[in-house]
Order: sequence, then C-alpha cells, then structure tokens
Amino acid sequence: MPLVRPALLRSRSASATRPARRGGLLAAAAAVVLLASACTPGQAASGGGEPGEDALTIEHAFGETVIEGTPERVATVAWGNHEVPLALGVVPVGMAATTWGDNNGDGVMPWVEERLEELGAETPVLFDESDGIDFEAVADSDPDVILAAYSGLSQEDYETLSEIAPVVAFPENAWGTDWRDTITMNAAGMGLAEEGDELVAEYEDLIAEKTAEHPELDGTAAMFLTHVDESDLSTVSYYSALDTRVKYFGDLGLTSPEAVIAESEANGTYSVQQSAETADEFADAELIVTYGGEELLEALQADPILSQMPAVENEAVVALPGDGPLGNAANPTALSLPWHLDAYLKLLSDAVE
Repeated sequence: MPLVRPALLRSRSASATRPARRGGLLAAAAAVVLLASACTPGQAASGGGEPGEDALTIEHAFGETVIEGTPERVATVAWGNHEVPLALGVVPVGMAATTWGDNNGDGVMPWVEERLEELGAETPVLFDESDGIDFEAVADSDPDVILAAYSGLSQEDYETLSEIAPVVAFPENAWGTDWRDTITMNAAGMGLAEEGDELVAEYEDLIAEKTAEHPELDGTAAMFLTHVDESDLSTVSYYSALDTRVKYFGDLGLTSPEAVIAESEANGTYSVQQSAETADEFADAELIVTYGGEELLEALQADPILSQMPAVENEAVVALPGDGPLGNAANPTALSLPWHLDAYLKLLSDAVE
C-alpha cells in the first residue's frame, strides 16, 4: 500500500468509535490494520477499551478515528467525497448535493449520474449543505462511517458528526486535501485501502500519458486567481500552494510563481489576498487560471495595473465557467478527473501557446 501514508494509519487513542454492522474486514483492510498495529502497538482506544483486532485507526487534523469492522452504510459530507465510494463500487446512503457547476439543478454531476447507472443504483439521499452541514439528515441516513477527507469541517462540525458515526476528516488543512489523499483516506475509512491505492495508481498513469501529449506545459509558471470581482480589481486574490487546484498544477507539469510559493508558506491558508498594486510580484506568472468568461479577460486587460501582468498582456488566461460541469475541471475528484482531463489540458495548452 505505497500511497497510504503510515502517519494516517495508527493504532492509538481514538476520538470516535462505532462498531460496523459486519465484523470481517476485507483483505485490503486487514493489511491496513497490520500496518497500523505495527506502528504503535498496544495503545488504547478512547472510552477505556482497546481497539478490536479488526479495528482501523485513521489520523487526521482533529485527532484519530477508530472504525471497528467494515462499514456497510457510508455517508459523505462536503465536496466530492461521495465519488470515492462510488468509484470503488459502494453506493453511499447519503451524500452532499452538488451546487457548483450543476447546470441542471438536480444536485448530481453527470459523471456521478453515469456511475450510478453503471452500478444500477438510485440517487442516494442528498444532503442540502447550502447553509452548512445538515446534521439531522446525516443522522437519519444511519451511517457506519462519515467520509469528509476533503472538507472544511470545523472542530464543532467534527464533534457533532462524531456523535453520529466515526468521521474521516481532512489530514492537515481545511480544503487542502489533494485528490490522492482524498481517495486514499476515504478508501481506508471504508476498509478498502488497497482498492484506493489501485485507483490512485491508475489515475497517475492516465495523467502521465495525457500530459506527455502536452510538453508545452512543462515548467510553465501558473497562478490560479479566485473568483474575480470585475467591478473591483483593487485586490488580487489567488489560491495558495496549499490548495488542491494549485497542487493539481504540479501533476500537469506546471509550476507556481515564486511569490505565490512565498506567500503560501507565510499565510498557511488555501487562499491569499493582496493589493493589486503588488501585481508586479507576479511578473514570472506565464499563465493565469480563474473562473469567469470573456468579459473577465476584457476587465483584466482594461485595468491599468493588472493589464501589465505578462499573462494578461499575452492573453494567457483560462477562464473556467462556473455555471457548468467544466468549472470543476481544475479541482479533480475520484470520478471527475478522467472526465475532464483532456479538456482541461487543451484549455491550458491553448492559453500557453
């Protein structure tokens, strides 16, 4: 299991436990348990007892979660986590409805619809997260585990969800879990660590194959602006090197401008905002990716300061639409990555050339 980080899988005191409905672990989960036991043997789980022989312990930003047995009922919250069980053949009992990029308003992206059809499954219960996590709806789905490896859970959110079932939270930074760790952590939480590793390896091969067709991207310095307010360009807001979109740049052969790297290290958050008057710091940014349309590029080019950025001057700007599925291309998930890869690479390549 080369891609399951040992630091995430240990057998120590836990912050949430709940027996699953089925006792026997799959072979993949058993391998994870052996790894976990080898790391820190003999340490007790919370509540005064020690984890059972089939217990899986996952370490994350809020502590550790012990999962006893193999979960049968899987619920997910936040963005994209539901795609991991679906990709591995498990239909969640409940999942967050998708709003961003959902052009038909049904809360389910087309690649998810396709996968449900392949599995012969109905759409699971959709949790409305427009005002935050719907804890009551999650509880009503009666899950054995709640997957949230890619999320922005607060401590309070985590504790409330943990009253319902064991929670797989993000490993370090809110909204900073890349597609690899999202898959491996969520898969491990279901007792399917080996299958998660295999999926990651499959996607890495796919990315290597596709990026080899676009050598022009290799080494290009790119920055990802957050949603730009065309009526107020006095500030520059961009995703930091801790954000999944920028991490994905690295998979595609792109690099980050030096200023983005420096500010990311200094701020320690997934996004950074600074005065547009400092735009000259990004003189080495050869490519800009953001969300918007043609009017956005026109606004950037008309701005007396931002228009001096080389990427803007050269029209090396990719504006992803926010009202359709393509808007998700920059932030890949377990099912959307192969769906969007070719199209995203072409957009980047066209802008660079």
